[in-house]
Amino acid sequence: MATRKIVKIDEEKCTGCGLCIPNCAEGALQIVDGKAKLITDKFCDGLGACLGHCPEDAITVIEREAEDFDEKAVEAFLHKEKESQPRPKPQPAQFTGCPSSRSMQFKVNEIESHREVIGSSVSMLSHWPVQLKLVPVNAPYFQDADLLIAADCVPFAYPNFHQDFLKGKAVVVGCPKLDDAQFYKEKLTEIFKTNSIKSITLPHMEVPCCFGLVKATEDAIAGSGKKIPLKKVKIGIRGDIKPEEQAGTTQRPRMFAHPH
Repeated sequence: MATRKIVKIDEEKCTGCGLCIPNCAEGALQIVDGKAKLITDKFCDGLGACLGHCPEDAITVIEREAEDFDEKAVEAFLHKEKESQPRPKPQPAQFTGCPSSRSMQFKVNEIESHREVIGSSVSMLSHWPVQLKLVPVNAPYFQDADLLIAADCVPFAYPNFHQDFLKGKAVVVGCPKLDDAQFYKEKLTEIFKTNSIKSITLPHMEVPCCFGLVKATEDAIAGSGKKIPLKKVKIGIRGDIKPEEQAGTTQRPRMFAHPH
């Protein structure tokens, strides 16, 4: 077995509240004898989506020898669990899948949607490409840069993204749900090692899978051997800024004002 990242549960701290269970999309956690348990190593992808949902800070991600994450085994397990459950009566409003995939519709404020913007909006984007998979590690715009690492969905959810986040920064964007988080970690580590990054701002969505981008960034900073200030900002799906409660926050986020 190889050494890899995997979650660890401190049973002394765990109260068995179960808040971590629905936030593990792989079904790797269960409540056993009043405590959260990792039922098998191969079901845990090590991204730590459950971390931000434990009120007791009983869950951490460590490195130890463990079976490789087995996506096919997870799919088989979840399918078996689904088949073993009694079929409930249809509930159109109910959703039991990954929170990041939950379909929702919002009513837009009628006054705001008809408000005329004075003057044209100006893009604050200063370079191309922006996708983390595509940017060169030694791109000139990374030198002495304040770097913005944004989750793909943030610019759509947060209404004043260009002014509040992008202005004056180099930017890379990505989605740990759709891409390889290990690749993100390795690519960011090389960017941090190769360039003189002055600071990092990381706006991410409140959905659990988005914390994979936070974890990849934190690991990359550690792997680079540099002390780079990191500001994490959690964005709600309605575009509001949520309190950042994850352990390891280097700097508390500034509360940006919404446009009126």
